[in-house]
Amino acid sequence: MRKRIFSGIQPSGKLHIGNYLGAIKNWIGLQDEYDCVWGIVDYHSMTIPYDPEGMEERVIDCAATYLAAGLDPKKCVLMIQSKVKEHTELTWILNTVTPVSWLERVPTFKDKSKRFKNNINMGLMDYPALMAADIILYKAHAVPVG
Repeated sequence: MRKRIFSGIQPSGKLHIGNYLGAIKNWIGLQDEYDCVWGIVDYHSMTIPYDPEGMEERVIDCAATYLAAGLDPKKCVLMIQSKVKEHTELTWILNTVTPVSWLERVPTFKDKSKRFKNNINMGLMDYPALMAADIILYKAHAVPVG
């Protein structure tokens, strides 16, 4: 049985050369060796100020870029996080057992809380629980980051 890998990119804007070199290029090679799940993690992009009007277009652009770059749906799973209800269901379950004090200590939360002082939402604090749900849901053995 091949090991499973999960990773994703937030559709917070147009994908760029950094996304390609830092993640997608590596994913293309991995899809031949592993069972891969590549996500468009749109819920993650909602944790800081964003434009809800353009979200659908950004998701479609991200999917088109994945395909154009060489991710092959015959070799891997491409998913949109918000279309898989189990992401939020598992996040909720994780929320019931995760102490708030743990989430308050996450360096990313501390950093972004300073940067977005007037617009901190629960999603930002809960980001690690959603990320854990993403990984657990697909039973990933590894999570490449770019």
